[in-house]
Amino acid sequence: MTRPSLVLLPSPLLGPAVWAPVAQVLRAGGWSVALPEPLTAAPHDPEDVLRSWSNLLQDGVVLVVHSNAGLFVPALCDRHDVRGAVFVDAGLPGSEVGSMPLAPRVFLDFLRGLADDDGRLPPWTQWWPETDALFPDEATRRAVTAEQQRLPMAYFDAQVEVPAGWDDGLGAGYLAFGDTYAEERAAAERRGWPVRLMDGRHLHMLVDPSGVAEEIVALLSSE
Repeated sequence: MTRPSLVLLPSPLLGPAVWAPVAQVLRAGGWSVALPEPLTAAPHDPEDVLRSWSNLLQDGVVLVVHSNAGLFVPALCDRHDVRGAVFVDAGLPGSEVGSMPLAPRVFLDFLRGLADDDGRLPPWTQWWPETDALFPDEATRRAVTAEQQRLPMAYFDAQVEVPAGWDDGLGAGYLAFGDTYAEERAAAERRGWPVRLMDGRHLHMLVDPSGVAEEIVALLSSE
């Protein structure tokens, strides 16, 4: 069977550098892999993000999405010919028709406390204490932080579309790093999707790209 092309999508808060090591491993294993270009400006709403990714979505691709990028999968499936999706420590939209927020209500209060007087948020790595521990070395940290955008608070006040039947017949799987996304992992299990768990933190694909690539390929084989 012909291998599908993979599109590795990072959270709009970060950039393709978070996926670059895994992409290198997958390509060495014979997979066709595409990464988006780093954003040149902060997105103001979901449509900005969807437009920035649209040129990557060739027919029959499989999306590999991390973190906040998972929330865009329904809209991408509705607008493009998507064969499958692997959610990697990512938000998982429900099957209900309508829309969903880009941040839950309780998290919005936290974000508002971070925003400056112009309503812009600091880079993601400044949201949390000790985020340097997420990176395997200083060079990797610099590469990732250089691609961060300071998103406006309005971005998280927006809703992203969830079209009817977006996951009908979609080959999908879930890879979790630790228990941060335990609810999403459980929801994937209830849907009957293959689920795998690695002991790691949110950017574990930078720490163990070979292991993460292996788990993604295993999920693709299970779909």
